Amino acid sequence: MDYVRLGSTGTSVSKICLGCMTYGDPGRGNHEWTLPEKDSLPLLRQAVELGINFFDTANVYSAGHSEEILGRALKEFVPSRQDVVVATKVHGRMRPGPNGAGLSRKAIMAEIDNSLKRLGMDYVDLYQIHRWDPKVPIEETMEALHDVVKAGKALYIGASSMYAWQFAKAQHVAENNGWTKFVTMQNHLNLLYREEEREMLPLCADQGVGVIPWSPLARGRLTRAWDEETRRTRTDGFGKTLYDKMAETDRKIVDEAGGIAAEHKVPRAQVALAWLLQKPGVTAPIIGASKSGHLTDAVAALELRLSEEEMARLEAPYLPHPIAGFG
Repeated sequence: MDYVRLGSTGTSVSKICLGCMTYGDPGRGNHEWTLPEKDSLPLLRQAVELGINFFDTANVYSAGHSEEILGRALKEFVPSRQDVVVATKVHGRMRPGPNGAGLSRKAIMAEIDNSLKRLGMDYVDLYQIHRWDPKVPIEETMEALHDVVKAGKALYIGASSMYAWQFAKAQHVAENNGWTKFVTMQNHLNLLYREEEREMLPLCADQGVGVIPWSPLARGRLTRAWDEETRRTRTDGFGKTLYDKMAETDRKIVDEAGGIAAEHKVPRAQVALAWLLQKPGVTAPIIGASKSGHLTDAVAALELRLSEEEMARLEAPYLPHPIAGFG
């Protein structure tokens, strides 16, 4: 396993981050494809054994069950809390009522405590806003996050998919007031969706912000032939909103990735991840793993070097996409 600094911080993370949305009782969340705890634990153990020390979850994943599973797994499989970097998120709806979601001070202060209780931890390493909240002044959000850090409940803060101007505004507000700034951006970036290359990636590079992309395999579309279906692709409504509008163009990219994978005699997932790992500024893609092979492929991608010609072949079919993943 290779390790890299998390943005401009002094903390080192594995170059593969394990996303934990996959882990949680299907009956407790919005996704019927998630894995119950008994099926999740072997994969979390394997991740630790492979050297992955960076784990990302969120309060909304399986209505908090993902955090519970991750917390119990790390207590069992990791010698010390200091050996892992744990990230979770806040924004989505966790309960009925006007204050059951969002990024108000009230919501943030309640949800950090709820997340820590589910994780069974005194602090998280990285506390992220899951999306932008247009209903709450960014000053209120940034001050609340600063107070979470000062209370010792989070070491760093990060953000997720939003417009570059919004991210820049949040950083400016924090800097002007002497509050904690975001050290990471968790954004939507993969071979099928590269709109982040226009503004967000250059902004993060300029400001020393770590980039930890979600959906690096386009929710599985980059791991198989275009017409091959799985249970997840049939039931993943959110995935359809991300990729269905540019299917004709995306198919060409998937076919090109398949061709390069065949030339290297490796699974397609390794090619898609290798492309992302070679993009300047990317710290660690967040991969999902519902099978053991997903983890071994992700780690193997660290050793796969694509040539400039292969990178160009993968990128050539791309056309501008509608903004997706902000909602």
